[in-house]
Amino acid sequence: MDYLWIKWIHILSSTLLLGTGLGIAFFMWMAHLTGDARHIARTARVVVIADSIFTAPAVVVQFATGAWMVHAMGAPYSTFWIGAAVVLFVLVGACWLPVVWLQIRARDLARIAADAGEPLPPAYMRTMRWWFVLGWPAFLAVIAIFALMVTKPVGPG
Repeated sequence: MDYLWIKWIHILSSTLLLGTGLGIAFFMWMAHLTGDARHIARTARVVVIADSIFTAPAVVVQFATGAWMVHAMGAPYSTFWIGAAVVLFVLVGACWLPVVWLQIRARDLARIAADAGEPLPPAYMRTMRWWFVLGWPAFLAVIAIFALMVTKPVGPG
């Protein structure tokens, strides 16, 4: 396949990844702020589905197209901007995988509370606190990856 087509797919999937991530975070946080267990459970159910349909495949496409382009360019992974992007990609994954599990846990805790007509339990609040904390480094790392892709800095030294 032609390099420019792979690059085009890489750019589109990165846009999907960032946009879906921001959208999911926004709707999950807005639902959380209501404190309404039923609303949170419904929103979190859709968020988990969206991550499965959009985010997960975009991550796979990002990895595959990025690796293909590095190979096609003949550039070593030790090239500063490529190596830094890979490290950040791993960081994003290390944050995102627990976030997916936390979204599922928040959904389940909210659903249990809603079905029982009870308030959200302390475990839900802890879950969302971790969800929030892990979301920031993932988001910032994605922004840094975009900066590396655009500027391709040579790095220190």
